[in-house]
Amino acid sequence: MPAQIELDSPRLSLRRWRAEDHAAFAELNDDPEVMRHFPACLSRAESEQQIERIEADFARHGFGFWALERKDSGAFIGFTGLRPVAFDAGFCPAVEIAWRLARGHWRQGFASEAARAALVCGFTRLGLEQIVSFTAVDNLASQQVMRAIGMQRDPAEDFEHPALPAGHRLRPHVLYRLRRSDWEAGR
Repeated sequence: MPAQIELDSPRLSLRRWRAEDHAAFAELNDDPEVMRHFPACLSRAESEQQIERIEADFARHGFGFWALERKDSGAFIGFTGLRPVAFDAGFCPAVEIAWRLARGHWRQGFASEAARAALVCGFTRLGLEQIVSFTAVDNLASQQVMRAIGMQRDPAEDFEHPALPAGHRLRPHVLYRLRRSDWEAGR
């Protein structure tokens, strides 16, 4: 089993999941505003299944989507992390960086802060050559985070998400990427 990695940023702990995180995670996934760029809200059972997949990533790779905890309050506020892309696309194989935060913690810089910690881990501890991120075309907030952490978009790499049916409003996706050499040059 790979070594288990946990991370810190100035205001956040990026840590493994705990039993007490499950209810807050289910609540986050049941918020229509949080989930508006996903096909549907998730039920409690679907949230539990997602945590199981996250834990499987940690067991397999030693990294995954870390639970985010505010250092000032100890509150669970969502997740940020790295995982191998789980579908076939022209940019694969690849490792993606992703995040999802509870609405009460938006627009405070937490997503960017946590994502920067995950990037450092990906490039220094994991030795990744590049990290990608993607989202629905209309998810401007996530695209803003991608740009804030130094990722670049090439519109020629935008794609149709294969897990969504043709014509689905969320199928068109943008792809951002950051190469380690660019990250090192920007530090």
